[in-house]
Amino acid sequence: MTVRTRFAPSPTGYMHIGNLRTVVFNWLYTRNQNGKFIVRIEDTDRTRYVENALQIITDSLRWLGLDWDEGPEVGGDYGPYVQSERLDIYKEKAEELIAKGYAYRCNCSPERLASIRSQQRTEGDMPMYDGLCRDKPAGDISPDEPHVIRLKVPHEGVTTFHDVLRGDITVENRLLDDQILLKSDGFPTYHLAVVVDDHMMGITHIMRGDDWIPSTPKRILLYQAFGWTPPVYVHLPLVVGADGKKLSKRHGAVSVEEFWRQGYLPEAMLNFMAMLGWSPGEGEEQEIFTREELIARFSLNHINKAPAVFSYDKLKWVNGVYIRNLSHEDLLERLIPFWAEAGLIPLPAPTEVIPTLETLVPLVQERLKTLRDVVELTDFVFADIETPPIEKLIGKNMTAEQSLAAIQQTQSFLAHLVQFDAAEMEKPLRQVAAELNLKAGQLFTIIRNAVTGKEVTPPLFGIIEAIGRATTLKRLERAEDVLRDYLAAQTQPA
Repeated sequence: MTVRTRFAPSPTGYMHIGNLRTVVFNWLYTRNQNGKFIVRIEDTDRTRYVENALQIITDSLRWLGLDWDEGPEVGGDYGPYVQSERLDIYKEKAEELIAKGYAYRCNCSPERLASIRSQQRTEGDMPMYDGLCRDKPAGDISPDEPHVIRLKVPHEGVTTFHDVLRGDITVENRLLDDQILLKSDGFPTYHLAVVVDDHMMGITHIMRGDDWIPSTPKRILLYQAFGWTPPVYVHLPLVVGADGKKLSKRHGAVSVEEFWRQGYLPEAMLNFMAMLGWSPGEGEEQEIFTREELIARFSLNHINKAPAVFSYDKLKWVNGVYIRNLSHEDLLERLIPFWAEAGLIPLPAPTEVIPTLETLVPLVQERLKTLRDVVELTDFVFADIETPPIEKLIGKNMTAEQSLAAIQQTQSFLAHLVQFDAAEMEKPLRQVAAELNLKAGQLFTIIRNAVTGKEVTPPLFGIIEAIGRATTLKRLERAEDVLRDYLAAQTQPA
């Protein structure tokens, strides 16, 4: 048997983390089994349709490197792969169920249905259709008048299905509603469309969130009504936040697109998502995997049953590992869009700016947790800074006079340095500190504050090289002016 799985998003909004983890598990399992991965667009809910949502979803898959063997833009033998293009199929199948006695027409008005549900809630009952049209004679409701088609759920007995992670799950049929299969506008409900499509497209395994378990018996009843064999079900534990609650906007970025914007690498994201509810094996401590390793090692047996906790700290750690493993050339290419988005450089990056960027990359690589971090770490290289206040220019355990002398000597040294690069600066500047009876850290702190406006930066000498001689000297001169003005004010009579 060739394994065939599917990802069937609805274009009703962005793709969130829960969806992403589900598609990653489907994709990895399919590739592990040398099967076929299908993308099918379930767009029958027209009231919630969002323009451009489909493009965002497919772009998210491509960003992660998740390709598909059949589906929109790819084609295949089981198309069309967009549900709104399959309406005739669903209507035909719904009529087939009526003919077999497994479904019926219902022309109850929305007002009547609302009244029934309200009364049931008042009486403490589960809101369900009361079956008024269930036993009407076949010709009582004309196919030409407005109506829906409902599944005729058995009143007695139970429905059982098997889940790979949880074993057999049984539900009493009396607890199941006569769900609508085909709406009055001719569009199917999700339940009918997904069963028909999964069968006709030969889907063998369905992996989805365990919040779908309550609806699965309805699917099983449909498979039985059609005389079809159900696929293998794998209901995945939910992804929750650190508070144990289902992920939502309060947990921060939950759309794939947002993680993209925040500077996470797609390969790091894939690695992280694969570990959300799956492990390579008991006792295994490896956490960083290549795409090929994930495919080779992924199995359904190692999916955890407990909810998976989404941790931003863990994601940033994984992302940082991947960033550190990039070549300087690759990292530079990925950082340029973030510098450009912040308005620090134009796009494409001018030729004369490239050397500065190349200098910065090795300086920041070890400090980046996301690509976006580079903006705060290096913005002072591209944009002018406000000269720090006097308290930032007087070194620890130093007087203003000592600080002024330190800046003056540093300025003189850098002005006359033949080769203005980091390798030529450190040793002589340490000597300057010694001549001034200062610790190197005292001098370097003053200089860092003066030329960057920040107390924490990438390595100082590389940063000075990136800023350049002219800008560095100008900022030191402004710092010198602040110290001079301060000393002058101190000597004025009260």
